Amino acid sequence: MARPENTAERREQILDGLMRVIARKGYAAATTAAVAKAAKLAPGLIHYHFESKQELLLALLERLSALLEARRRERLSAGDDDGPWAQVDAFIDACLALDAKADPLAVACWTALSAEAIGNPEVGAQYRKVVHRHAQLLQEAVLGVLALTPGEDEARRHRAREASATLLGAIYGCFQLAAAAPGTLPTGAAAANVRAMARGLLGPGATPPSRSA
Repeated sequence: MARPENTAERREQILDGLMRVIARKGYAAATTAAVAKAAKLAPGLIHYHFESKQELLLALLERLSALLEARRRERLSAGDDDGPWAQVDAFIDACLALDAKADPLAVACWTALSAEAIGNPEVGAQYRKVVHRHAQLLQEAVLGVLALTPGEDEARRHRAREASATLLGAIYGCFQLAAAAPGTLPTGAAAANVRAMARGLLGPGATPPSRSA
């Protein structure tokens, strides 16, 4: 029987291999043989640690979500500002900033997971939970910014829901472009532009998006 620490190490090694295959060739090409080759392991070890390709994909989703949250917390702890705008910027930068810890493979994997979530009920259910958690985090951060401006609480909550959904859509749109149409987004522009979008949506005196848009 494998030691627990060895099991965890092997699972991470397999997930590394899966990410490399998805980023280079897409999820459809992520066969057991391809993942094993990318992970430099025997194919039998893939089946030993993951009962199915779906279980492997769900583990990848959990890993990506944990990595994003770790980046968000790290950004918050590294900054001098702990105000509400810092919360918004930390989330955006965790997703989009191209720093030394940014993982370009993760972008392709988020896009692959979103596509698989459409036709795979179990993956879709877990993916929506992750996205809902992201939306909640961003909404709470946005609400903190809106609390600095005059207005009724219910109106602020409604505006926070709209603005956070818009920003989250922009973030996921950047993932899609970076993975499916490399070069469309100028390198390093995504995080700065989404932060600027946030200030346009939430800055003092800003009005909610037009309903006719």
